[in-house]
Amino acid sequence: MNQVTVIGSINLDRTLRVPQMAQSGATMHVKEVFTAGGGKGANQAIAASRLGATTHFIGAVGEDQEVSKMMLTLLEEADIDCTGIAQLPNQNTGQAFVIVTDSGDNMIYVHGGANMAFKPDHVTAHAEMLAASDFVVAQFETPFDCTAEAFRIARAHHRGTILNPAPATTDVPDDLLALTDIIVPNETEAEILTGIPVTDEDNMAQVAAKLHARGVATVLITLGSRGTFYSTQTTSGLIPALKVKAVDPTAAGDTFIGALSSVLHANQDNLVEAIKFSNRAAAITVQRFGAQPSIPYLREI
Repeated sequence: MNQVTVIGSINLDRTLRVPQMAQSGATMHVKEVFTAGGGKGANQAIAASRLGATTHFIGAVGEDQEVSKMMLTLLEEADIDCTGIAQLPNQNTGQAFVIVTDSGDNMIYVHGGANMAFKPDHVTAHAEMLAASDFVVAQFETPFDCTAEAFRIARAHHRGTILNPAPATTDVPDDLLALTDIIVPNETEAEILTGIPVTDEDNMAQVAAKLHARGVATVLITLGSRGTFYSTQTTSGLIPALKVKAVDPTAAGDTFIGALSSVLHANQDNLVEAIKFSNRAAAITVQRFGAQPSIPYLREI
């Protein structure tokens, strides 16, 4: 298994379970309220660790002692090296507010807090950790310049970089994409990144071509119940998802990315098998409620 460093977000998730999304101006009874660890970065790190990778984390929490301590404890209990996590004064730990319906749809609001407040020099201080990793993984819940610095260090030491462009935006810096070996958007994020709606394999190939042209070697588009489309410089294909009853898609994409980083070879010669493994992990996640509580362990795969 690999050594992985995640640079990313740490959030306290507050989840509401509801029958359906409320209309504007409406009041609705909530079926259940619960809190759990979350944040795309933390979710991906926990997935990588539970699925066998030696996992390190670079990020930040706030000075809200109760929340920050809870988040750090959850990561440490998952055997994640937390020496790269700073506690920032005058900041709150990130929080996400998640609404999940009976049909399995979700809506998420995120307050970045400390996740958006750390600086590139904090990343540089952990260059040795990055240089020793097989893959460095990042998302868009932390500053672009911090991710770019982590990816530059990884590239300088011939290490792989995996970017999850979420939450998606149209203003991704070209230099960041040029430092990205593998990009993993879902279909909505792929459309926001490229302006191309993802409706069939032809569209997926067009999305991939546009991202290849910006310097990304490997494009993976996660498609929920349809599976995963992949495109490299030499090959492409669509790998079907497993058929399961989804109750909560929260953290499914994060599980996929953590799983991928844990088993993919540096030269990507096992890419198809790694995607199949990651699809299986995500299929378990969507059958459970919550973010980190739903992420599977290797024995379950």
